[in-house]
Amino acid sequence: MKATIVQLSVSPGGVPKSAVAAARVTDQGLEGDAHRDSEHHGGPDRAVCLYALEQIHALQAEGHSIVPGALGENVTVEGLDWGLVTPGRRLLLGETVMLEITRYTSPCFNIGPVFRDREFARVSQKRHPGWSRVYARVLRPGTLKRGDPVRLLGDSETAAGGA
Repeated sequence: MKATIVQLSVSPGGVPKSAVAAARVTDQGLEGDAHRDSEHHGGPDRAVCLYALEQIHALQAEGHSIVPGALGENVTVEGLDWGLVTPGRRLLLGETVMLEITRYTSPCFNIGPVFRDREFARVSQKRHPGWSRVYARVLRPGTLKRGDPVRLLGDSETAAGGA
């Protein structure tokens, strides 16, 4: 299965984020997206938040009412080995957008309503490794749309195609 973007999501601040068909990505993230709490969200090293559709489906199977965008992610992807999406790795989205994963996100109480018993720590990397969303910096901007391909780049590709 090829990896693809299944949803792009933005909001005027807070969660959930709503689906958009396409978005321009700048060094500050997706145009049209904002944050209520700039101390913990946004900025160049947290410009884009990503999550895997496979993780969302597994969480739904556990009884959580999560849908793409509900956890504040901007880009929901399908078909990546999520365990390989770690800080320092680079992704090519569409034809031009290059991201570098900077860190795992820290879940907060604002996403609690979509979790059974408000157990938002279910997506904590410390408590449940492999279940966290990730933040990324934008190395190369561009425009994305639903259905665009996603590639996890290897070391030789990142050296040749860096920012």
